[in-house]
Amino acid sequence: MEFRVNSKELEKHLSKIIPAVPTRTPMKILENFLFDINDGLLTIYATDLDLSLKSFMNVVSDANLKLVLPAKLLYDVVRSLKETTITFQVQQQNKKINLLTDTGKYVISYLEPEEFPEIPTVNEENKQEVNIVEINGDELKEAIDKTAFAMSKEEVRPALQGTLFEFTEEGLRFVTTDGHRLVNLLKRNINAPIKKQYIVPERAINILSRILDEKIVKVYFTNTYASFKLNDIELISRLISQKYPDYASVIPLENEYLLKVKTQELNDTIKRMMLFSTSNTRKVKFSLSKENIEVKAEDIDTGASGEEKLKCEYQGEPMDIGFNSQYMNEILSHLSDSEEVLFKLHSPTKAVIIEPVEKKEELDLMMLLMPVRINA
Repeated sequence: MEFRVNSKELEKHLSKIIPAVPTRTPMKILENFLFDINDGLLTIYATDLDLSLKSFMNVVSDANLKLVLPAKLLYDVVRSLKETTITFQVQQQNKKINLLTDTGKYVISYLEPEEFPEIPTVNEENKQEVNIVEINGDELKEAIDKTAFAMSKEEVRPALQGTLFEFTEEGLRFVTTDGHRLVNLLKRNINAPIKKQYIVPERAINILSRILDEKIVKVYFTNTYASFKLNDIELISRLISQKYPDYASVIPLENEYLLKVKTQELNDTIKRMMLFSTSNTRKVKFSLSKENIEVKAEDIDTGASGEEKLKCEYQGEPMDIGFNSQYMNEILSHLSDSEEVLFKLHSPTKAVIIEPVEKKEELDLMMLLMPVRINA
């Protein structure tokens, strides 16, 4: 039995799904790809049991077959080749497979497909309830890229280690938080006839961001899994089962002081102040007045310090307030497509709302940052 495939086409597909292959696992079978050829359609599978990727491509084959191939070795061989045709010859008697090109022959072992774990199927035919929504890939990528940075890295709070997909009457809401900052993004043009919350884990979110393009994505949610189907690839992820915290309760309603400032100018200042902020607190101090912000940072250990003054529009009482400079930098970096940002403040100890001044049609974006004590 044999099949043929273009090396660069195969490399493209393998590169998309190899992120699902675990690098260290007691289950050695997971370090492989499953190849499944049926009537000239090759489906390649990779999984770590929590997350699975499938890729689909057409090949020239003389038979239907299934076999399991070492993922890293195969990927490294294929991507090292110039564009050429690879012929895969299956040697059933010794469980070897020959990879033949015009100039080379490479022999690797394969395993039987029965050893590979079953990949969950998420579609309309599932026995449990399935909710389906179609999303433009660029819009989904934008939502992920604007929110993913605020997911928690702390394993003690599993629900925060993912992105909340919340279907509401207003649209589809994406929420992330680590307890220090929160991002709340609403896509008003994405509607589904459901009111439901699903938490997609960080690893799935990060991979999804890399494989999305402008094409429509069909998303399937069950109570335990989510499936994101693109044109030639499918990502299936186990959902986080814990309940997401009541994020709306931490969004302040009384922030009456308003600060408007140039996004890039402020972030450039923050980046310079990060050079002078104490390494363990990363603290930066804002002193707010009607037309200026004075930004200061000091490294007590070395005696180094920095301060800058920026023009702004501020409506409120003069205030000194401290922030974690790294958190502020990340927030401003993810608002870099907005020329100006608006800070809504109340006091030096209350959460601050940060929003783009220029609103996008069908999109509401709000970021929240907890201040730090100035005298800490």
